[in-house]
Amino acid sequence: MKIAISGASGKTGFRLAEEAKRKGHQVVLLTRKNSKIPDSINSIENQVITLNNESSLDNAMSGCDALIIATGARPSIDLTGPARVDACGVTQQVKSCQRVGIERVLLVSSLCAGKLIHPLNLFGLILIWKRIGEKALENSGLDWTIIRPGGLNEIEEGIQEEGIQYSSSNTQEEGSIPRRLVAKCCIEALNSEKSINQIIEITSTREIKPKTLDEALRDF
Repeated sequence: MKIAISGASGKTGFRLAEEAKRKGHQVVLLTRKNSKIPDSINSIENQVITLNNESSLDNAMSGCDALIIATGARPSIDLTGPARVDACGVTQQVKSCQRVGIERVLLVSSLCAGKLIHPLNLFGLILIWKRIGEKALENSGLDWTIIRPGGLNEIEEGIQEEGIQYSSSNTQEEGSIPRRLVAKCCIEALNSEKSINQIIEITSTREIKPKTLDEALRDF
């Protein structure tokens, strides 16, 4: 597949690009102006986008088979960020997919998306806006998958010994997972028909035996 990855310069995004490339996919990075591209992916095609500019998005995604949305608002004194990025930005990317004919879309969201009473909502009601972005994708008519990871960490060593706890929506409320495992899970989900039209929550622990996503989805 030719996969466009938005937010590709971010801590999860660049790992998504690495894992997609490792699996033999053609990758297009979608990044915002002045984004710093990590050295590991700086040889990959990069398209600079503006989330609220239709032609910018359409031109960047034209010819792609799938989109992974890994954009997300960063902690800031500007509390409008989650609304602009996690709700409006996701909605604009979904609409662009509809216009250019991309049918397969995966969104990296967050555990507890949509929950009102949560400490993360002190940052501009971020979980509420993430759920609005999710709904835009769910109602799009596209082949969608939403991945909701728990708390993200930078661990790279020994992650092959960690098993992912997969669950359906609104099941897990705490736990963490390495960004690398999130990236691997997303690429696996993108290639899984069983993951289409599914919200999948993921955390990880060494107490769980590793298994494939398709094996986990049999229990959904």
